[in-house]
Amino acid sequence: MSAQTLGFAVQPDDRPLLDELVAYFGEGNRSAYLRATLKVMKSVMLAEQLRELQAYGQQRTAQLGIDPAQVPTRIQEFLKGEAGRTDQ
Repeated sequence: MSAQTLGFAVQPDDRPLLDELVAYFGEGNRSAYLRATLKVMKSVMLAEQLRELQAYGQQRTAQLGIDPAQVPTRIQEFLKGEAGRTDQ
């Protein structure tokens, strides 16, 4: 698969920061910097999604009156029940 060139705009005030980051993380190569940034930003995205899911889980357990200490046991019980299902 060949690389594809993409263009994007940077505000003049952001250019010094971009140049500094490209020099440090991409060894002066903007493409290398962008590839490194993609991996980092994917991690940030996954961490944010996990925080949202945790908040949802905490909200739901509170609504259902489930003690947070019971959650691991309830999950294990659920998973054991799912393992015995034949319609998977």
